[in-house]
Amino acid sequence: KKFNHIKIHTQYSICEGAIKIDTLKDFCKKNKIQSVGISDSHILSGALEFSENLSSVGTQPIIGTQILFKYKDFTGFIPLIAKNINGYKNIIELSSKSYLDSSEIVDPHCKLDDLLNKSEGIIVLSGSIKCLVGKLFNKGLFNEIEDIINKLSNKFKDDFYIEIQRHNDLNEKDFEYFNLNISKKYNLPIIATNEVYYLDQNMSEAHDALMCIGEKTYVNDLNRMKLSDQHYFKSSEEMAELFKDLPEALENNFNL
Repeated sequence: KKFNHIKIHTQYSICEGAIKIDTLKDFCKKNKIQSVGISDSHILSGALEFSENLSSVGTQPIIGTQILFKYKDFTGFIPLIAKNINGYKNIIELSSKSYLDSSEIVDPHCKLDDLLNKSEGIIVLSGSIKCLVGKLFNKGLFNEIEDIINKLSNKFKDDFYIEIQRHNDLNEKDFEYFNLNISKKYNLPIIATNEVYYLDQNMSEAHDALMCIGEKTYVNDLNRMKLSDQHYFKSSEEMAELFKDLPEALENNFNL
């Protein structure tokens, strides 16, 4: 069974993703990749180019994005995947709304209720340690997290997954333990994912420099955000080994 990398961040994720779609197409053709999913931040500008290029080499494109949603006084990303054409239209509408309804002095975002009102055809993931739930976790706001989880799971039913990632990033292990308990408490499915910002592990230092440009900081700044070197396009064998103790998370990824 092949692992579905549904969290690909292309060059359209400005100062975040470092994957050119042409390069990704060649990579997929060379490695006979069955399917990949785009998950750029805020936008779907690369969706058409992504779909056309990947389809041309026999790889199934999966269209998604991560949009900022506001819950109470907190704002963070929630990853969305189009399940069908209606889901694709709803994701486009949410992305557009995030820009049209936000002032120039804040990042483009929607309200959580906007997502709940445009739920048809969308698969929702709980997100990484950098997303909305992860940000609340780092602040110790567990009641707020459970409220969000309940709202999303009640609305999206079987199309809502608790996301489990293993990049060895800061607080990620504690976040995984919390997520597994949430999954058990509310009987929610878990899914294994990997945030892919570059194709080859050797590109991690160059990607680190790219992030510094986006954050307007320096590589030697000890207080800046820093990621591990595990955000590359891992093989199915690597992902299977990484999550061998959580077969359910792998199975849900295989069957997505």
